Amino acid sequence: MSAGGPIVLLTDFGTVDGYAAEMKGVLETLCPGVATVDASHEVPRGNYEAGARALERYWRRFPPGTIYLCVIDPGVGTARRPLVVESEGRFAVGPDNGLLAPMIRASGVVRVIRADLAPVEISPTFHGRDLFAPCAAYLARGGTVSDLGPSVSDAVVPAVAAPVLFGPGQARGAVTAVDRFGNLQTDLPGSWLAGAYAVEVGQHRLPVARTYGDVRSGEGVALVGSNGYVEIAVRDGSAAQVLGAGEGKAVTLIPAAS
Repeated sequence: MSAGGPIVLLTDFGTVDGYAAEMKGVLETLCPGVATVDASHEVPRGNYEAGARALERYWRRFPPGTIYLCVIDPGVGTARRPLVVESEGRFAVGPDNGLLAPMIRASGVVRVIRADLAPVEISPTFHGRDLFAPCAAYLARGGTVSDLGPSVSDAVVPAVAAPVLFGPGQARGAVTAVDRFGNLQTDLPGSWLAGAYAVEVGQHRLPVARTYGDVRSGEGVALVGSNGYVEIAVRDGSAAQVLGAGEGKAVTLIPAAS
């Protein structure tokens, strides 16, 4: 399958210094009229784990043919490999540091290529502009993944600790991220919340509800978030601050019989 869809940008560049604009300039020069979408340029600096979580959330929401240009690359210019991934009819270009892991883990057909496209000049500090953007533009023009380089079988895909289900409404998992609202995202599938009457985070026990408005202002609540996983929130506040919890904090589902 060829690409040709929009190019979706995910970076830690911000929008002040013009780095994202430089990449867009390259895309427009090499593929005039290409549609670009700014998923985010506000990923914390160098935090490719956070970038992977963001990519995980939306990469299947865009249509087949979409190209994800992902640049959170503290190892730029080192021996880390530049990758191109084809997964479930969508494509991604970025560094081999775990950033593209959500697409590599997918159950559908996955191809991973080391990008050997070699523009005339490549800055050792800006592969986003000089290597990754040209690769994305090449795909957007209808180029094929296999033409960009040799296959890779050992891309960086960090191990993920799995939550444990003990019985109906009884499980243990962990906070995987804190969003900008202070909500705690967890690795517990939302379907596991059925049969639970409360969720524990540290010393705090929170009721289960359908949505934020089901509790009073300032109260905590556990619910199924929009990504299909258990989410912990404080209405009109920050669960991270109120509960003193962050990434890695244990989360326990309490069954109704307790």
